[in-house]
Amino acid sequence: MRRGIAASALVASLALTATACGGSDSDSGKSDGPVTITWWDTSNATNEAPTYQALIKQFEAANKNIKVKYVNVQFDQAQNKFDTAAGSSGAPDVLRSEVGWTPAFAKKGYFLPLDGTEALGDKDKFKSNLITQAQYGGKTYGVPLVTDTLALVYNKALFKKAGITEAPKTWDELKADASKIDAKEHVYGYWGSTAAYYAQSFLYGEGTDTVDASAKKITVDSAAAKKAYGTWLSTFKGQGLHKADTTADAYAHIQDAFVSGKVASIIQGPWEITNFYKGSAFKDKSNLGIATVPAGSTGKAGAPTGGHNLSVYAGSDKAHQAAALKFVNYMTSAKSQETIALKNSTLPTRDDAYTAQVKADPGIAGYQGVLAAAQPRPALPEYSSLWGPLDIELPKVAAGKESLDKGLSNAEVAITKLVPDFSK
Repeated sequence: MRRGIAASALVASLALTATACGGSDSDSGKSDGPVTITWWDTSNATNEAPTYQALIKQFEAANKNIKVKYVNVQFDQAQNKFDTAAGSSGAPDVLRSEVGWTPAFAKKGYFLPLDGTEALGDKDKFKSNLITQAQYGGKTYGVPLVTDTLALVYNKALFKKAGITEAPKTWDELKADASKIDAKEHVYGYWGSTAAYYAQSFLYGEGTDTVDASAKKITVDSAAAKKAYGTWLSTFKGQGLHKADTTADAYAHIQDAFVSGKVASIIQGPWEITNFYKGSAFKDKSNLGIATVPAGSTGKAGAPTGGHNLSVYAGSDKAHQAAALKFVNYMTSAKSQETIALKNSTLPTRDDAYTAQVKADPGIAGYQGVLAAAQPRPALPEYSSLWGPLDIELPKVAAGKESLDKGLSNAEVAITKLVPDFSK
């Protein structure tokens, strides 16, 4: 998944070396030879990357004058690496950009506007909300490659054995179900995450967010937000509820417990579908339940719209940009997206890629069903960075090292520095 953003001076310095063969290759733009473009792919190197590498070979076979240098970059390092490279030299011609990065890099002038180019030749085929999320200042800077959102995923067999016939629709129902599962099956009913991205749904459940972008107001410490995070905090204590894991390996611990049947439900995204199926609890794929994240006291439910776009580096020369635009068009075509979905169990971004074969995957079909409740991020370049301060404070709160009031107050101070023109 892959939502955090890790940064260090070492990572930044290594970026310059690692990208030295990007769009500025001195020997790749000769008129008597093929153009070589570099693509930074931030997908999972084991589960997803092989599919993209196979598509590259097909693209090169169909386009003899273009070569693609494939580089798999670890997701949690890619944003900072690209930021450093684009601001200096050696940035890749194409970046698999997380949707939250796209407007931020567009604001800096690092991405090429794609409206009217070959890359967006099928613009009307894509889901309109995903195109909107790839825009900044009225221009489109990315072509949606895959989309996602969070859902409540659950072990149908464990729920059934506990006498539960349907997924919980509210957090109170989830906690009651967790208690029943623990009492009857002696396994945890639910294990939540302390990561800010996973806690975002609790804010939506109270009709609020970290900020009100339209009013330019910071709302992370508002009464509604405190109520939201109070509900989030309550999911770590009680019968059938696993205590908060604040270790560096918490993500893996939660995932492993779920796929092995040691916990009945978690909040997770479709990027883990292939790993769900590898677990002993889901050898029978139909045992995987997928439902909308439980609602808050307002009755509202949903999770952030996530996913990745393919964006083109504005600093590449015309020959590299032309090749990059052709490559992006190929990789985001209906045929390519169908292939990616079938191999990686990720969600396409265009309706014509949801073929009968794609929808036969119960994981894809399940997540497609919850996409309607997904909430797009506001058109605020700094928005995704606002989770950073919360990723520092929420684990402290969950571990009992500081109060919720103190944690949200600290987060508010840090967020004020990220959006200094917003009021409290």
